[in-house]
Amino acid sequence: MEITLEQIDLLRKRANVSYKEAKEALEKCGGNIVEALAFLEEENKIKPEKECSGPSSCWQKTKNIIRKLNRIGLVISHEERTILNIPSTIAVVLVVFALPLSVALLILALFTGCKIRFHNSNGEEYGINKNIEDISNKVTKITNKVAEEIKNS
Repeated sequence: MEITLEQIDLLRKRANVSYKEAKEALEKCGGNIVEALAFLEEENKIKPEKECSGPSSCWQKTKNIIRKLNRIGLVISHEERTILNIPSTIAVVLVVFALPLSVALLILALFTGCKIRFHNSNGEEYGINKNIEDISNKVTKITNKVAEEIKNS
């Protein structure tokens, strides 16, 4: 049976081996890709896939992460009025480049009773919103308690 370049390429990508190793495995297994994969596995020649096998692979993974983040929105609202609605990509960039300002704004939002929510492009909310709401409720209780203490003194 004739071994084609397409078979070698497929085996090479699946097993993460060299052209020579893929060709030899296919020749030993009569061109059967599944048997060649099993053969390479028995010989311990299958290499684990690298996280980023090259600049284009890393760039592709980065683009995929950005696409996913763009589908997640960060909404800050106060008394049913939206104050901020941005993609989470922008929120991440702001946190990275302006961490102190981001933390201060987050604390300010919590202490002023703002709601912080994450939602997808369909408007569905994420499970983390429950945790954020719990934290917000605790901060509100503390704020009310401190305000009451100041009022009574």
